[in-house]
Amino acid sequence: MEVVVTPRGEQVVLDGEPCGRETLPFEALPGRVRDLETEHAPRWVLSDTARVYPQLVTAGVRIARSHDLRLARAVLDPGHASDGAWDAPAHETREPTLLDGLAPELTADDLLAEHRRQRAAVADSPAPGRLRLLLAAESAGALAATEMSHDGLPWDRAVHDQVLTDLLGPRPHPGTRPRVLEALAAQVRDRVSAPSLNPDSAPELLRALQSAGLEVDSTRKHELQRLDHPVIAPLLEYKRLARLLAANGWTWLDEWVRPLPGTAADGRAPGRFHPEYVVSGVVTGRWATSGGGALQLPKQIRRAVVADAGWRFVVADAAQLEPRVLAAMAGDEAMASAARGSDLYQGLVDQGVVDTRAHAKVAMLGALYGSTSGEAGRLMPRLMRAYPRATGVVEEAARDGERGTPVRTWLGRPSPAPPPAWHEAQRRAGQEDAEAGEVRRARQAARDWGRFTRNFVVQGTAAEWASCWLADLRGRLRSLGAGRTWSGPDGRIGPHLVFFLHDEVVVHTPADVADEVAEAVRAAAGTAGQLLFGTFPVEFPVEVSVVETYADAD
Repeated sequence: MEVVVTPRGEQVVLDGEPCGRETLPFEALPGRVRDLETEHAPRWVLSDTARVYPQLVTAGVRIARSHDLRLARAVLDPGHASDGAWDAPAHETREPTLLDGLAPELTADDLLAEHRRQRAAVADSPAPGRLRLLLAAESAGALAATEMSHDGLPWDRAVHDQVLTDLLGPRPHPGTRPRVLEALAAQVRDRVSAPSLNPDSAPELLRALQSAGLEVDSTRKHELQRLDHPVIAPLLEYKRLARLLAANGWTWLDEWVRPLPGTAADGRAPGRFHPEYVVSGVVTGRWATSGGGALQLPKQIRRAVVADAGWRFVVADAAQLEPRVLAAMAGDEAMASAARGSDLYQGLVDQGVVDTRAHAKVAMLGALYGSTSGEAGRLMPRLMRAYPRATGVVEEAARDGERGTPVRTWLGRPSPAPPPAWHEAQRRAGQEDAEAGEVRRARQAARDWGRFTRNFVVQGTAAEWASCWLADLRGRLRSLGAGRTWSGPDGRIGPHLVFFLHDEVVVHTPADVADEVAEAVRAAAGTAGQLLFGTFPVEFPVEVSVVETYADAD
């Protein structure tokens, strides 16, 4: 039972069973959706969840199932996923703007036709069951992303302010540096004899370092760390704190952490961090953000993520996800056996593949990312002998990439085509009069793209596992909250997802059901493994913490 939702200016069209075709004012949509969701629980077909669902969530309506046409189109037809009316920004509001009407609007018939086309494409694919699972997980992730953005991550603004003050000094006046940064800048200027140096300007800083006799080609951290000079210590500390100020300083706090309704907007009241997630914002299917930097919260700042009184965070992350996914994709029972338990790298040591856990990690990362030199290159042959099926999967993906052949994840997400520069390099190298330099560049480009496709199949499949984990957990939390009522400062009812980062989830939950939520997290991880890989004996353990502050889970 499916219902297609088509926004049309100030109106919306519903089409499908059990409602037939209805046209109603946009403000009437939440009530109608609530009624249909309660009575029939249809699968809602949305042109773009990020554009349609926020209005429903804001009105207090949440749906269980959906099919996101835009996300599905990107998987099924990546070369033409964002043309015309489908090329629309996420998080668009219903407020009219001067840009209205510049892109062609999609009619109900357009969406119905696109939905039929997508269903036919899935049915004609080599593995329709896997592809359906991918599209369902993507769509459920889009619902969860909207809900998490709306609900927000609990945030103690006073703790955040104190963290910044401890590290940087008191909040400065606009246009000036914090006290600690200014003191470090003065040390840097003094030690390179450049009294007017602006250390935030990379060109100025590079010139100053070179004038001081330092042989550097950039101001990157790894290049500076190898130097022995009095300026290096204060410069590295300045760069570290300047990054914190730029990414999560007071300006970020004012912009992204909103006080709870009914609390004082004085900059220190408890609030919620409302990031803007972008589902499948990375080509492998991993999420990204279009604002707020939620996927890069430094550890110092996590001290400010504090659960409400009487509530807890259940924080869970999947241990060594990508190697376990590789073992399952390959059907490599020897590697799956090493993965039993919480530490796959120690499993490699116990099987005698390598001598130390550190070497096991280097070897595995070398296999996943195509490292052929140094310690990884030396250890790779051992890994290939011990796990020929697992290493064969990534080696084949690398060879395909070197030839420019697309590869696919386990559930069927295709890799992008090589860029035009890659094709041009291969074309030049293939000419009869090609110079040796052109041949070398083409081979290097081929190897580089092979490393990308090698990692694409594993990282993309790991993202699919995580999407299934998130989707199943979202359903379990809905069931856990059904028929039970809790209250919190923001009026939320029941345990709910508040954060997702690749292979980590955070649930905000009343303390009295935290153990039930932790069990739901573990059960959802087991279900995700079964959905993707059936009965193949590979474990996906998750490390679960029940904490009051996010930093305590580290």
